[in-house]
Amino acid sequence: MTISGQSTLSKEDIQQMVKDAEAHAEEDKQRRDEAEVRNNADSAVYQAEKMLRDQADTVSDDDKASVETPLAALKSALGGNDIAGIKEATATLTNALQAFGQKLYEAAARDTNATGSSASGQESGAPNDPNAGDSEIVDAEIVDDEK
Repeated sequence: MTISGQSTLSKEDIQQMVKDAEAHAEEDKQRRDEAEVRNNADSAVYQAEKMLRDQADTVSDDDKASVETPLAALKSALGGNDIAGIKEATATLTNALQAFGQKLYEAAARDTNATGSSASGQESGAPNDPNAGDSEIVDAEIVDDEK
């Protein structure tokens, strides 16, 4: 802790403030940690709700339930003061979101393969010649006449 500038406080007052700050340092650290855990949990809740909302039409009810159940548990934990319970519920939801995201990725890969295009976005059966289709390309130079 730093006390600077001109102060009308006496040395005894300043020393008392430093002692109070040292006495409450552990309590302040605990509050900071609690705030961080709650922020992480709120972020996970937002991410899960957004993912469910965005993918509502593309996933099965079982896949939705695999995220909705831990989401509800985390929301319930956030209503209380059990920081360890909030951490555990956040980890459970994070794992469920990762599994859900993996299923979405696999489904997208299947859809991409089913339409016949590769991961690079080229149509299947496209020629391998890098200059194919370049017959209309014209080499040009831009000249600035205003100089």
